[in-house]
Amino acid sequence: HNLFLSLITLWVLLPSLPAIGQLPLKPDTAAFREIQWMTFEEAYERNKQEPRFVFIDVYTDWCGWCKRMDVTTFVHPVIADYLNQHFYAVKLNAEQKDTIVIDGMTFVNPHPETRRSSHQLAIELLRGKMSYPSYVFLNPKNQLLTAIAGYQPAKELEPILHYFAEEAYLQTQWEAFRSDFQGKTEE
Repeated sequence: HNLFLSLITLWVLLPSLPAIGQLPLKPDTAAFREIQWMTFEEAYERNKQEPRFVFIDVYTDWCGWCKRMDVTTFVHPVIADYLNQHFYAVKLNAEQKDTIVIDGMTFVNPHPETRRSSHQLAIELLRGKMSYPSYVFLNPKNQLLTAIAGYQPAKELEPILHYFAEEAYLQTQWEAFRSDFQGKTEE
């Protein structure tokens, strides 16, 4: 019951947080880190061999906030390092035309020639709430934990990553975890 309430609270509160801008880190600076992005299929298969949490960035090519995540939050060294160490990080274009097959189940974009047609896997992962960017968390058994919508500056994404990777969501309510969290990112 507490887990359900925590996830619902997380789902409701996080998208409403203000989008605080950050200066982008340039790739040629010493602070730049690159997230080891992979496809959904790669993460799914690797998770069977070496279980880990999965972080899925669901984006579209036309989404401005998605692009902002790429040049601010996802290049932040604390975020990149933490994702690389604790998650399989996946980039999933919600409107991609490619077919994805997972354990014999086929997911397609039913209208790939149509503008803004959503891929079936993106629809499934986001439970039909098509908002970009969105971030999906899977546990090490490839089971959906939750999806969070909206731009997240590094300072806001960091505690969310820890909440799942440390499995705090199993026994701690989000508000308590967030208020006690001491992160490494700066505004």
